[in-house]
Amino acid sequence: MRLDKYLKVSRLIKRRPVANEACDAGRILVNDKVAKASLNVKVGDVIEIRFGNKNTKVEVLSIEETYKKEEAKELYKYL
Repeated sequence: MRLDKYLKVSRLIKRRPVANEACDAGRILVNDKVAKASLNVKVGDVIEIRFGNKNTKVEVLSIEETYKKEEAKELYKYL
């Protein structure tokens, strides 16, 4: 699954265009490398999101095409 779509489905970023902009600005790291929105995310990847002074680091546990809002937190764990 594409990185921008994973960020939206997992609710880490609410909208896909915002996820695209964050990737283009170099604010998203996957396995400690700057990632493009088109990068394929795999189980076990570590995603770091940098917005302003806030850093969020998560590990991908599962990849699903669609997920309910309440259950979206099961797709990743915070590090």
